[in-house]
Formats: sequence, C-alpha cells, structure tokens
Amino acid sequence: MKIRGVLIEDTFAEAFTMRVARIVITGRSTRWVRAAALKLTGFATSVIGCKCEAGIERELAASDTPDGRPGVSVLFMTASKDDMGKRLIERIGQTVLTCPTTACYDGLPGLPDRVGVGSALRFFGDGFQSSKVMAGERFWRIPVMEGEFLVQEKFGMLKGVAGGNFLILARSADAALAAAEAAADAMASHPGIFLPFPGGVVRSGSKVGSRRIKSMIASTNDAYCPTLRAITQTALPEGVNSVLEIVINGVDSPAIASAMRVGIDAACRDGVVQISAGNYGGKLGPHHFYLRKIMDGAAP
Repeated sequence: MKIRGVLIEDTFAEAFTMRVARIVITGRSTRWVRAAALKLTGFATSVIGCKCEAGIERELAASDTPDGRPGVSVLFMTASKDDMGKRLIERIGQTVLTCPTTACYDGLPGLPDRVGVGSALRFFGDGFQSSKVMAGERFWRIPVMEGEFLVQEKFGMLKGVAGGNFLILARSADAALAAAEAAADAMASHPGIFLPFPGGVVRSGSKVGSRRIKSMIASTNDAYCPTLRAITQTALPEGVNSVLEIVINGVDSPAIASAMRVGIDAACRDGVVQISAGNYGGKLGPHHFYLRKIMDGAAP
C-alpha cells in the first residue's frame, strides 16, 4: 500500500494497557487554565522515567465545563491503580492547587473505579477546609491566599491504551520533521487521545533492554539510527537518513486507531519514504494496530 507515493509497511504498532484518568481544569481565563495544564503535564512522557504519562486532550469552551468557565481536558496515565492516586495527588497539589483562579474536576464521572484526590488534598486546608455534596459527588473547598481552591473528592479511572505509534522514515532530517509536525498538528485535539512527547514527536525511539547494561529497561533503537547503519542490523531502507516517531496514548483502541489514520495520512508527504511502526513481535503488549488495516480506504 502506498499513500501519495509513501510506502505503508505491512506491520503493526504494539501498545500496552495502562490506567487513565481525565482531569478537567477550569479557570478565570485560558491563560491560567493552560498554565496549570502545562505544569501538570510536564515531565510526563514515559513511565520508564517519569512514573506517569500525560498530555492535554483538548481545550474546553465555557459551555462545556462544570462551572461555566474556560477549561482544558487532560488525560493522565499510570501503570497501576495505586500509582494513579499517588501521582494525581502530587501533580494536582503542586500544579493546579498552586495556580491562580483554577478549579479541578473529574472528567470521567460515574465510573466504579475511583481514586481519592480531593480527599487527600483537603488536608492542606489545615482544618479550615469545607465540603459540599452535589449530585452525589463530594467537592472540597480549600482556603488559599487568593480565595479558595475547589477540587472534586474522587476521580474516575479506566483501562486505557498507551504506546500506539508510527515511524516516519524520510530522506532528510528536514523532511522527517516537516512530516512529524504535520502529523502532530493533524492529531491535535483529536478526542480521546494525547501525544505524550515534546511537540508530539520522539527522536529517541527505544528498544527493550540494553546490549551492555542488563539493568536498563530501554536503550536506543539502533536498527533505526541512520548513523549506525554500517555497524548494526539496520531496518532502514536505502535513501532513509532520518526517522521520527509519533506515540499516541488514548482512552481506548478505537480512539488511537482513528488518530493514527489522521496522523499517518498527514505524514505522507514529499521527502518521506516509508511509514512503519514499533513492535516487539506481539509478545509484550496486547493491543496491536496494523498500519495497512488502519489506512485501508484512506489512500487517495
């Protein structure tokens, strides 16, 4: 299969099950909403080194938020249920509680799997905090110097999918970057997903383990490093001199597949030779995204 002359390799992306929560942050203006969201999602690219993965899902109009103010939806992922509570308390406490004018709500209401967040953060109120139950949900009002911080007591979580991906194999670094930017832009605000890496793009793709240091979880994906073509078992076709990866996390497999379809189509442009994907032979992750199946019918 080719799309505008770009070969779509007959392979699949391998992804993993993780826990996901949706956090709705509101504030007096988009300035403060985005300020809180950017801090909350900082240093959250991979559980390998960051203990969580997070990103902005989309901006919300005032008509779409619980309190009628500008808002943003953040998707937040951890490896386990226990980690979710710890990481949310840390992150919301340090980045949303501290940010002027903000409030914080559960974006996955009604789920049976719930973790306490406001129930822990309330202790910052030093006994001056108060609570109110609305529509069966408890909210905590924590006094701060500006006024008060409102946060929901518990946040829902479900089993999401992390690690959907595709690789852009290009003739030059400029072509690879242009294609990756186009793909990331096309997937921006796609419902149910986020791109955890800087600008949505990864230059340091990894393989499982290390040749030399057994304790390392991951190391450089030498098969796709152009500078190592002559000294390793390369996976690069002739003429490919730069590779960038797009990683997509989401609330479920259909959301990721839908975003991949849009992103791959946008990446098929001049200077790109091939679109591939990262997998481990299907042995490590239960979610498999077959590129040609995803793109079937999308080619012009």
